[in-house]
Amino acid sequence: MKAKMKRRFVVCMGAMLLAGTLAAQTPAAEWQAGVDKVKDLIKTNPGQASEEVGELLKGKNKKNVDLVVSIAQAYMDAGKLSEAETYLEIARKADSKDPKVSVLEGDLALAHKEVGKACQLYEQAIYFDPNCKEAYIKYAQAYKSASPSQAIEKLQQLKTLAPDYLEADKELAEVYYANNRFKDAAKAYAGFIDTPIATENDILKYAFALFLSHDFEKSLAIVQKGLQKNERHAAFNRLAMYNYTDMKRYEEAEKAATAFFNASDNADYSYLDYRYYGALLSALKKYDQAVIEYKKALDKDATQMELWREISDAYEQNNNYAEAIAAYQKYYDSLDQEKKTPEALFQLGRLYYGEGTSSDTLAVKPADRKAALQAADSVFALVSEQAPGSYLGELWRARTNSAMDPETTDGLAKPYYEKVVDVLLAKNEPKYNSTLIEGYSYLGYYYLLKSDYPTSKEFWNKILAIDPNNATAKKALDGIK
Repeated sequence: MKAKMKRRFVVCMGAMLLAGTLAAQTPAAEWQAGVDKVKDLIKTNPGQASEEVGELLKGKNKKNVDLVVSIAQAYMDAGKLSEAETYLEIARKADSKDPKVSVLEGDLALAHKEVGKACQLYEQAIYFDPNCKEAYIKYAQAYKSASPSQAIEKLQQLKTLAPDYLEADKELAEVYYANNRFKDAAKAYAGFIDTPIATENDILKYAFALFLSHDFEKSLAIVQKGLQKNERHAAFNRLAMYNYTDMKRYEEAEKAATAFFNASDNADYSYLDYRYYGALLSALKKYDQAVIEYKKALDKDATQMELWREISDAYEQNNNYAEAIAAYQKYYDSLDQEKKTPEALFQLGRLYYGEGTSSDTLAVKPADRKAALQAADSVFALVSEQAPGSYLGELWRARTNSAMDPETTDGLAKPYYEKVVDVLLAKNEPKYNSTLIEGYSYLGYYYLLKSDYPTSKEFWNKILAIDPNNATAKKALDGIK
């Protein structure tokens, strides 16, 4: 009987203590209006703000941690850090183990750019209350740039604790996105993108994360949802152009480009916008317009020297070899020495060869044709020097000299085709058969013109050994008979 009475006494005392604690705390609804008033007065009348705070913290309210923390937060938000620290001390005296106090102290440390200290305090808040979600989020925000791995680890802990807490997905998406982990960011955005907490900016970043993960179809679907709400949204129109272009849906991309450049609000165009538009116009074979857009991109960012290569490609596609060569030379000259590879140099030679063999130079400008082919030969000679193990320099010297000697009367290409044949025979790989046939054909024809029929027949027969149905070799052998 005495034991039962004792238990009842303890329960009653507990209830009384709890009632006393609740009575000591003025309900938030009663003091929130006062705090809101203080927030306004801090900016307009700091002295009166201090008086209002004095009224709010009369009597037992000094021990109301929620109230004191709210006041400190108001001062901190206004940039009044010393005043905020004063009220932090009051909150700490009221209850130093309340996680809200540790969070507030962490926020102040962060305001002083003491990231490590701030995160220790957020950890302390979690120690006092493992369910203090705010501390996990603020820890992750503080370490988002300084230590992304720690930020992600903390958010994953929060996800384990509260799997349905969407704010954790939102913050995870931000951390992944800020650190270029776009596939992970897209997965995190997907977790909350169809909920009320998703902002327009979240939707846009989700679409960009998908785009940067090369999931163009899905990115476009998100973009289209954004455009349904606001068809003049510049960023969504931009991303529509990007996605359609990368998906090779060029007509739709052109419509999106028109909307982006001509029917978007507050558009701020970047070099990449013009570069994409240039690539799109090149794909549509509108080469002159493409060059204009590429040059706009260079106006935006003159350091993007690789754009000269794309300009060169557009000129080449338009058979304007003189401009293509000039543009490519600018690109090549801009390269660091280690990037001036034989492959990069080879492209310059190929452009000179194109100029020397195009229909325009053949029909109208014989002097320019000869000069271009001589330049091509010089470039291919350098390629051979820089890549002695490759046959390409010699092959293109052979083709260039053959173009300079179209009747094969001087046999200018002969020594180069002979070198090509020697190199490829040593390789002994079927993938080089077509090039071997090219070399044998030249040599067979050369010796045929010299009336050295036995040697000529040797080369035609070598072709038939590779390709028994080769019509040119059969015809040549029939003629020799």
